[in-house]
Amino acid sequence: MTAPVTIKRMDHTSAELRELAVRSRDAAQSRRLLAIALVLDGSSRENAARQTGMDRQTLRDWVHRYNEAGADGLISRTAPGPAPKLSEAQMQELRALVIAGPDAAIHQVVRWRCVDLRAEVARRFEVTVDERTIGKWLGKLRLTRLQPRPYHPKKDPAAEEAFKKTSVLC
Repeated sequence: MTAPVTIKRMDHTSAELRELAVRSRDAAQSRRLLAIALVLDGSSRENAARQTGMDRQTLRDWVHRYNEAGADGLISRTAPGPAPKLSEAQMQELRALVIAGPDAAIHQVVRWRCVDLRAEVARRFEVTVDERTIGKWLGKLRLTRLQPRPYHPKKDPAAEEAFKKTSVLC
């Protein structure tokens, strides 16, 4: 026979827990609230766990979480994920670099491409990432990869206007 689960927190009655379960947008939280409501009604841990689709040991763990944090403690948490490759200061430096554009003498390119930014990030921050990651970072920084067409540095606006005036339109 299993030992009874002790619910120490009496903030809600079993009817209130069922009401919270109905209003919850998290399906897993609803299931956990219903299991705790069954235990409050006097159901055994094994029976309450079976009716809500979990193991009795899992129900015990959720009861402990409910005792510590209440109904909000039954919401599924998301994992934090991996640490970012660049700090916020480095991301702002990357943003400034993209906005300023490349120096043709140093970078030997007229406009930034993801592959060029990838090499620059590796050189400056000693971080190796994929080109696709550079594209995602540009989106995160609210920068688009679309750029205006580059113009030739020896372009002569006066010669261009003279050509427009002398050309005959048909």
